[in-house]
Amino acid sequence: MVTTTFPRLMLEHAAQRPDAPALREKEFGIWQTLSWSQLATLVRELAGGFAAAGLQRGQHVVIIGENRPRLYAAMLAAQSLGAIPVPLYQDAVAGEFVFPIVNAEVAFAVVEDQEQVDKMLEVREQCAALQHIWFDDPRGLRNYSEPGVNSIDTLIESGRAFNAAHAGFFDSEVAKAQASDVAAMFFTSGTTGNPKGVVHTHFSLIDRAQAGARFDKLTHREEVLAYLPLAWIGQNVFSYAQWLACGYVVNCPESSATVHIDLREVGPTYYFAPPRVFEALLTSVMIRMEDAGSIKRWLFQRFMAVARRVGPARMDGNTVGLLDRVLYALGNVAIYGPLRNTLGLSRVRVAYTAGEAIGPDLFSFYRSIGVNLKQLYGSTETAVFVCLQPDHQARADTVGVPIDGVEIKVADNGEIMVRSSGLLRGYYKNEAATAEVLTAEGWYHTGDAGFMDAQGHLKIIDRAKDVGRIGGGPNAGAMFAPKYVENKLKFFPYIKEAVAYGDGRDKVCAFINIDVEAVGNWAEKHNLPYGGYTDLAQKPEVYELVRDCIEKFNADLAADDKLAGSQISRFLILHKELDADDGELTRTRKVRRGFIGDRYQVLVDALYGGKGSQYIETQVKFEDGRTGIVSADLKIVDVKTFPAMRSAA
Repeated sequence: MVTTTFPRLMLEHAAQRPDAPALREKEFGIWQTLSWSQLATLVRELAGGFAAAGLQRGQHVVIIGENRPRLYAAMLAAQSLGAIPVPLYQDAVAGEFVFPIVNAEVAFAVVEDQEQVDKMLEVREQCAALQHIWFDDPRGLRNYSEPGVNSIDTLIESGRAFNAAHAGFFDSEVAKAQASDVAAMFFTSGTTGNPKGVVHTHFSLIDRAQAGARFDKLTHREEVLAYLPLAWIGQNVFSYAQWLACGYVVNCPESSATVHIDLREVGPTYYFAPPRVFEALLTSVMIRMEDAGSIKRWLFQRFMAVARRVGPARMDGNTVGLLDRVLYALGNVAIYGPLRNTLGLSRVRVAYTAGEAIGPDLFSFYRSIGVNLKQLYGSTETAVFVCLQPDHQARADTVGVPIDGVEIKVADNGEIMVRSSGLLRGYYKNEAATAEVLTAEGWYHTGDAGFMDAQGHLKIIDRAKDVGRIGGGPNAGAMFAPKYVENKLKFFPYIKEAVAYGDGRDKVCAFINIDVEAVGNWAEKHNLPYGGYTDLAQKPEVYELVRDCIEKFNADLAADDKLAGSQISRFLILHKELDADDGELTRTRKVRRGFIGDRYQVLVDALYGGKGSQYIETQVKFEDGRTGIVSADLKIVDVKTFPAMRSAA
């Protein structure tokens, strides 16, 4: 039973292991270490500064930036006073901050740098309560004279003076907190409508963090790389909740551009990444192998064949023949070990992926070279940890078994229901939305459709509300699961994003985004010149490449009794990459299918109207805030479908 809070956990580590490293940050190419005792001192000073500025128990503090030690300390300082940190996505445009800041009546913000300060100043007229903005990185801010804008250094100095005048204040405030108090609020990515503030207590977050730690036998000796947005609860649980529960070391990269280098330098033992990160790592390796010499390519291909045959069985604890053991050991010296080192995964003991489905080939690749890659299932509302895969039961088509403290049932309509001590307290200022997802008996409606298999593993098919039916034609009445279709298409290395339509229609059609790196490399190998994404995407050769992928997908889907009707009949390749800044993706890169359908209605109509092409102009937003127009005459291509292979009666 959890009876503690995050600040108390921090103080316990500081008392028991004062000189042990708590956080590391790479600055100017050098790793700087903050010990637990140094962290405790920093948190006391920041808390004093917050108190001097008027922060009260129950108020919200916005935290925006990359993973930085002083932003972590600011979260702990706010929690020490009974205030509630609200991390927001650092790559969001200024306008996206207005709703959460106004909704949570935020008066205090702690941000990373000039970029985030500028966003706060841009929205301050719309956010009347926002009075205090503190920044970590002073570069570019020397001449700013806006009222209420100060550095974290100023906040620390103020805190020292406050603590000197109020001896015992910090400890008494920490002692007041209860495990049932609100610890943090996370805004959902909002695939439809405004995001919702998910309220979590110290109890719910720490309980799930500890359950996950017990499942994988995590200790204070783990090393973690914190490189995903702190606003995403997945990163927050791995690098904040479990960090404080276990006392391990969290490493903060120098920048997003140096993550791969920093990954190799840190050599994490506990690693978490969405499938797209694992895909990008593998793509970079395969591109380099294509450029390697013939002998190296030959060795790679031969030993990878051994790895695919032997590796997964070894990871699952199965017996392997003597000859295969010898060949795998040779491959480990020549290929797998150096490859794991190149990927930065040489020390990984446990690696997880979640958020989207991962392709079986990708999943098998990492396990075959000795990386203990597994899947988990959870959400913001469940504090992440619902199902995890045991070490010797990792499969690409399931998301694991319920862990300690979790009950799962499947509703009559196929929706997954969860009851857990890690459930949200509710949605902030939204009782109606809370009542929709939480039953009186304590069950949470996940919104996901799936089932438990014979081995007790959970299998997710799609979002329950998105599962539809084909409306006419030879497949009338067949199940249509758009997310399932989109995820399977993204298993192909040349396809980065897909958006499928078909509910209530006579066939399934899709928008495709190509992976410009993978397709660009393919184009160079085939001496195909191109002048940017739009030009490359509309090359006839690229259409044939994508058509081949989709026809393979259709052939595979034909073997599925339930989903054979979801085969794709027509597709087009979009003239631009789907972008969160244009509202087409959420900040966690989930497709906003309804928004995309409305924005590109002319393309949807062209797909279903039998057209062979369609001209379109689209306004796009660049990173510096400017807007522009991207236009193209998009080809529309028919794809071969296959008759369903019915099971024998």
